[in-house]
Amino acid sequence: MNLSPVPAVVLFAAAGTAALLSDRIAAAAALAGALLVLVLRAPATRRRPYLVGALGSGLGIFVLSPFLAAAGHDVLWSGPVVPVLGALDVTREEIVIAALNGLRLTAVALAFAAYALLVDQDRLLAAAGFARRSALAAVLATRLVPTLERDAAGLVEVMRGRGVAVTGLRGRTRLLSALIAGALERALNLAEAIEARGFGRPGRTRAPSRPWSGWDRAAVVLGGALVAGAVWL
Repeated sequence: MNLSPVPAVVLFAAAGTAALLSDRIAAAAALAGALLVLVLRAPATRRRPYLVGALGSGLGIFVLSPFLAAAGHDVLWSGPVVPVLGALDVTREEIVIAALNGLRLTAVALAFAAYALLVDQDRLLAAAGFARRSALAAVLATRLVPTLERDAAGLVEVMRGRGVAVTGLRGRTRLLSALIAGALERALNLAEAIEARGFGRPGRTRAPSRPWSGWDRAAVVLGGALVAGAVWL
């Protein structure tokens, strides 16, 4: 199944929105699981940073929230009293809330990961002819992370070819200056290319786009159903 860019974005955004609106752990877990399956379709070398960020942030919320929140009366573990924070007790209600919030954050992060990894941003920009200026800004912003990721991988290969091993946090921080310089140079080249192609002038042309398939329409309907179900259930 290969969705068009617009239906795919609608479906991913609806899944993330439904996860935020849902107050049931099972629903949030199902959405996060479905999005995880989609992200796993991307190449392993590209999906790893997104999976680490999404799953790590959700796990961090689940682990830390019970110690920082104060909710419920069914105490499962009584901890020490810490100045300013108070008693570090863990209750059943706090674990439920932490699990729900962790799954919500994971689902939203995975929805963005699916968008960044699986959606063709160029086709998305071409399809958004009614708001091309806003679409261009959004596409350029969301392509920043994948572009920097590819640049970093290329720099690592170049440095390895020169006999310099890039390992650990200290080794990777050396790439920051080169990545920033490359990003600035790319921004200038992109601005020149947009100006040379007459962006914003009347009489523009558009590349032909394929019509929506039945799967595309079903994805839009499913996205609306997910948001409606999260609101009403």
